[in-house]
Amino acid sequence: MCAPDTEGREEMLKQLIPISEPTVVYQIRLKGHLGSQWSDWFAGLTITLEDNGETLLAGPVVDQAALYGLLRKVRDLGIPLISVNRAEYFAQKE
Repeated sequence: MCAPDTEGREEMLKQLIPISEPTVVYQIRLKGHLGSQWSDWFAGLTITLEDNGETLLAGPVVDQAALYGLLRKVRDLGIPLISVNRAEYFAQKE
């Protein structure tokens, strides 16, 4: 089993998610693919369907309450949760 390319993923997230102020970005990995009809339910998050059959939800989360709300949605879908990872990104001053 190969280790995930976390450096490459972090760079991809920085490009996908425009950040204007300090924020916390979460990556939520799910077993199975979510259909496109769920993109509105997970508004603000990028949904990536990966070749290994997993779904990666990624995006800014304002606080712990919002994170728990997202995890509750995952639970309500009945889709297995694989992992939750946090990465802080800070906006660059122009």
